[in-house]
Amino acid sequence: MPFSPRREYAQLITSGGQLLLLLIGFWIGTRTGWQFCLPLIAVFSLLAWRSSLNRLRAIRDTPTSRIASAAQGYVELIGRGMPFGEVPLLSRMRQLPCLWYRYQIEERYQSKNGTSWRTVESGESQDSFMLRDASGACIVDPEQAEISTIYRDHWNTGALRYTEWKLLKNDQIYVLGEFRTHSGAVEFDSNAELNALLAEWKTDLPALRKRFDLNNDGELDMAEWMLARKAAQREVTKKMRAAEAQPDLHTISQPRDGKLYLISNLTPADLSRRYLYWSYAHLLIFFAALGALGWVLQAKPLLE
Repeated sequence: MPFSPRREYAQLITSGGQLLLLLIGFWIGTRTGWQFCLPLIAVFSLLAWRSSLNRLRAIRDTPTSRIASAAQGYVELIGRGMPFGEVPLLSRMRQLPCLWYRYQIEERYQSKNGTSWRTVESGESQDSFMLRDASGACIVDPEQAEISTIYRDHWNTGALRYTEWKLLKNDQIYVLGEFRTHSGAVEFDSNAELNALLAEWKTDLPALRKRFDLNNDGELDMAEWMLARKAAQREVTKKMRAAEAQPDLHTISQPRDGKLYLISNLTPADLSRRYLYWSYAHLLIFFAALGALGWVLQAKPLLE
């Protein structure tokens, strides 16, 4: 699984970073320890509040587009998730057909504080899948995306604990990312194609002379070379018309400007509510940490 600073940061601020610092503070149990932990808790909470608020604004402020008429750039799409290709993707643990999966294997071990768990293996799929709405279809590239799903399997086998997350076929999928349309007509460079074709013909001079050396003098004069160029132009025109006949290919992937790339089978309303609650919670923790720090600074005899 490729490392994503954005994704790792998002996971850190929503997975108990403040709680870990709080536990460290209790474990140290001194005034100096709390002076170290409480400011960090406040900083983490402020960063987490801002991150949650930015995600909330991105979801609320980006209008939903239809695939066939979406503008190029940062868009919000909603549609049905479908497999890309004939061979289904199977989840790593359950071996169930899905659009995307993430898994984690943890091992139980005994530490000085009792039973603990450590991650021994984790990963996620990078296969693309299709998003369809009433107007068309789009290829979704999940690489580097923040993915949130309602499907989470959790089970134990002996000393191992397994967790698997999935997106499934026919899920209503919400995607916030960079939309691009790849059109054969737009991307077809007729001059480059013409030069490439003529260069290819020049590699086989006997065949070129056989076709265009009309006076059989063994050389191509200017008139004969112009005939060759016109023949090449006709072939390039045929290729361009074939490219124009191909349907447009729509894709959505990680924004190049670093904006949020989010994929979820939660509704936009549920996602907005989630980030709103997170923003309130982080702001509350921020002020609580500042208040606790003030108390610690005034309660020196109790903590030394």
